Amino acid sequence: MSEKVADLLSDTVVSQTIQSLKADVEVSEWVRLGLNLHKGRDTSKCLFCEQPLPSQRISSLEQHFNTAYETLINSLDEMIGEIVRVSERLARLDLPHTPQFYEHLIDDYELVKSQIEAYIEQGTTYLKSLSAGLSEKKVRIFDSLPLDGAGLQLPDSAVFDQLSRIIQKHNKACENHQAEVNKAGIRLENAIVAEKSEEFNLLSAKVEDLEEEVNLLTEKAKSLRTEISSLEVQISEHRRPAEEFNDDLHKYLGHQELRLEVKDNGYVVTRNSVPATQLSEGEITAFALLYFLKSLTDHRFGLPNGVVVLDDPISSLDANSLFLAYGFIKERTGEANQLFILTHNFTLFRQVRNWFHHLKGQRKKDVHQRPARFYMLNCQSDKNGRYSNFQALDPLLERFESDYQYLFSRVVASASSQPQSLESNYLLPNVARRLLEAFLAFRQPDVTGDLWDKMQDLNFDTAKKTQILRFVHTYSHNDVVVEPDHDLSLLSEAQNVLSNLLELIEEEDPQHFNRMMKLVNAPDEDEDE
Repeated sequence: MSEKVADLLSDTVVSQTIQSLKADVEVSEWVRLGLNLHKGRDTSKCLFCEQPLPSQRISSLEQHFNTAYETLINSLDEMIGEIVRVSERLARLDLPHTPQFYEHLIDDYELVKSQIEAYIEQGTTYLKSLSAGLSEKKVRIFDSLPLDGAGLQLPDSAVFDQLSRIIQKHNKACENHQAEVNKAGIRLENAIVAEKSEEFNLLSAKVEDLEEEVNLLTEKAKSLRTEISSLEVQISEHRRPAEEFNDDLHKYLGHQELRLEVKDNGYVVTRNSVPATQLSEGEITAFALLYFLKSLTDHRFGLPNGVVVLDDPISSLDANSLFLAYGFIKERTGEANQLFILTHNFTLFRQVRNWFHHLKGQRKKDVHQRPARFYMLNCQSDKNGRYSNFQALDPLLERFESDYQYLFSRVVASASSQPQSLESNYLLPNVARRLLEAFLAFRQPDVTGDLWDKMQDLNFDTAKKTQILRFVHTYSHNDVVVEPDHDLSLLSEAQNVLSNLLELIEEEDPQHFNRMMKLVNAPDEDEDE
């Protein structure tokens, strides 16, 4: 191809040239195209300007653009087209992608591939230079042009031979892939065994130890399965107690939405046959109490010889539930050898007290011979903090149906004696508020509102009323020792305020006051059975 291009570049056209056209390449090409357009048409006028053409003009132009001229132009166009086709084939040359080869062939292939790609790049550049030279020849048709460049250096055939060998090796490896994989696996296995032989021996010894341990655990598991079977039998026998519990729950709650269902080896709480979530505090208390009372019937406990302790069993219950809970407690714990009931709720205390008061022998003069005893925890404070003092229940709490008499006695006692320390006064505001609320509720049943409204209706010293209200409102809800930076001066005046409170009750209802004073000052009286 290089030789053909060189011949075309050096070839010239012998013609009767028109110098003006030879000197101006662009005009020459324009005229040549125009001459071809005039052939076969009326040549008496110029098709461009429609002016008459000289009779010899067409003839001279045909001699300028003779057959040799056209032949050379066509040869140049054909060669340019051939160069374009070769360039396109060179551009479409697609070498295999490197990852397609086996790993051990990649380095050799990369080297050969880089050499071939260099040849392709060089060939593409060279073909472009040949095409450019032929294009220039077309516009300088009467000139002999040299072939620029050192020419194309053809690739060494050894490169393609090497590429062929690499592809053959790859294809052979593909044909024997499974065999190669098996060989590699054996080599890998041998390498691992050689590397891990010592570890294998250690693990083998450990396996023997573990097998012995497994045997021991198997025997233990067998024993546990026997025990589990026995427990499952016992649990299955608990279905009847579960139904009895649900009966109690129905009586307690008044509906059958909540139930205790036997599931697998245990129980599940359901609501409308669906596992229950977000139980209320009252429902939780009901379940806990009823389940505990049911557990007292377990043959392993022995209620007649047992000790039962109920610590505030009616927490979060409304009034109706409280009485139901009390009924269950009385029914299920009556046969207990010893029963302790602790509560903050005066309503429950009153029910239990009435129950115990009707026990046989409860009215014996000797307290130690009575079947039931009543005690109270009295909260006190000293320099080390708060503590509780265990003592006999105040008789006023045991004898009367409300705590009003007890509160009155506390106020009288605190108003008539100087406290040993400031800490002993902390519960007095709450006692005073509850006493005042109870007194005014019965004394002024027609006055609505809070303590302030009721106090305004009393014809009592305004300053003293204000002092009493400030005392009960500021401290009656504070059941903890306040921080040192709080003002405790009002608490230090507790004795004076409580005296004013008693004065208010006496002035408002002298008869009631006198009877209450007689009650709290009366000696304790015990009756025989």
